[in-house]
Amino acid sequence: MADLDDAHQKFSGSTLEEIVSQLEEDIVLGELLPRERLVEDALLARFDTKRHVIRQALMELDRMGLIERVPNRGAQVRAYSALEVEQLYELRELLETQAALQIRFPVDPAALAELEAIQAGHDRSVRDVDYAGIFRSNLAFHKLLFSLCANPFLAEAIDSASQRAHSIRFAALKDAQARETARNEHHAMIDALKQGDGALLARLCRAHLPTSKTFYLKTR
Repeated sequence: MADLDDAHQKFSGSTLEEIVSQLEEDIVLGELLPRERLVEDALLARFDTKRHVIRQALMELDRMGLIERVPNRGAQVRAYSALEVEQLYELRELLETQAALQIRFPVDPAALAELEAIQAGHDRSVRDVDYAGIFRSNLAFHKLLFSLCANPFLAEAIDSASQRAHSIRFAALKDAQARETARNEHHAMIDALKQGDGALLARLCRAHLPTSKTFYLKTR
């Protein structure tokens, strides 16, 4: 994999939060690929900031499970073995289906309206092939969806497992059919919430997960 270089967008005086957010997005969109190095000097030039800020950003990305430290190579984008991918998605399936089953009905109309508004943004991003918009709206959709469950610790665990899957998402994100399928599945989840059908919602959440895993494994 190539090192991070001037092909990436440059920023001026970026904050720690902005650097973490941008590198997170680069990983999800496949601008930074599994095993690609994140070189401090290149990041300093790109983000026009201090070395300690870059190091803090790398520590946060490591905590999120997006990068790993490799002896004699430094920081690089996390790469998963086929077994690790299967194990991570097994965990996500357990967490997300359980959360879906714990959602209490009827759902708060304000929360449902907010979820529909987020999905409208996701629809626009899919239509416009706006990869960053698809990623951000997808995150917001699932974060709100699983926050409806009765267990905030479970919702937090889902967020953490979802972050760890970021470096697995890029292949499916770039596939037009996969994007459209995900969009349609989101609408089906909203319909299940309106119907008050937790069992159906759990089945939809379970079926929604394997696409990115399948595409990632194909690239390997």
